[in-house]
Amino acid sequence: MRLRATLIGFTAILMWSFLALFTAASGTMPPFQLSAICFAIGSIPGAVALIINPLRLALLKQPAKVWITGIAGLFGYHFLYFTALRNAPAVEAGLIAYLWPLLIVVGSALLPGERLRWYHVAGALAGLSGTFLIVGRNGINFDGAYTIGYGAAFLCAFTWSGYSLLTRRFDAVSTDVVTGFCMATSILSLVCHLGLETTVWPQAVSQWIAVAGLGLFPVGAAFYAWDFGVKNGDIQILGAASYAAPLLSTLNLTLFGFAEPSWRVALACVLVTGGAVLAANEMFRRKAATVEQRAAAE
Repeated sequence: MRLRATLIGFTAILMWSFLALFTAASGTMPPFQLSAICFAIGSIPGAVALIINPLRLALLKQPAKVWITGIAGLFGYHFLYFTALRNAPAVEAGLIAYLWPLLIVVGSALLPGERLRWYHVAGALAGLSGTFLIVGRNGINFDGAYTIGYGAAFLCAFTWSGYSLLTRRFDAVSTDVVTGFCMATSILSLVCHLGLETTVWPQAVSQWIAVAGLGLFPVGAAFYAWDFGVKNGDIQILGAASYAAPLLSTLNLTLFGFAEPSWRVALACVLVTGGAVLAANEMFRRKAATVEQRAAAE
């Protein structure tokens, strides 16, 4: 069960790796408008499941702390991320925001039944180094004039890592509740759009397809998979493996002609993959031991 849940959680990372590609292909829609539409689409599969089986509606009845954590995690992260991008260069803001996998790995030591090992930290740091190569490929220059943006990026990292760690403590709460989180995030994003942005609609069918892809996968199914993964899988491995997202994202952009291949991508691949394998060291050993025990029993 633990291995299966970890693998399901990793599919969220795979889906997030398409976030930049679909966003680039979606046109010039403002971020909060895009967020409102995508989270509305992302809530559809869960809503359909609830309609098919109305008995599952009872699963949405959860304590206020569950709803506050979920909505603050999904909406809070995106609000802070967009704020960071508005008030600081994208490279520096992105690098700071992507501290959340490291924070998950380190913070997991506070969770019941978890122990922080040296290889968890080493794997996360290797992934961070790989991310640094990808995100900072055009150079990094932290400027005090962008303090607000940097601050929002730091809060962004703490928000998502905090949400992921707290979600683990709500392991008895059904993943169906993510449907409600997505709906609430869509509504709040719409409010922000109406108050802060000018509406811009896609001008081509391909752009609408990209928006639908965003809503169904990186801003939809990914959150359901992540919720299930962090609740039932190995959160330390998922935290370290999350550094694969910017690498895979860059590979996708390169494959579809939005970016150029470079030695940085190759080296980042080694660091991220090696870091993930190192962080998963204990799980591999447990799996090998289980296989040996079964073989001996037979």
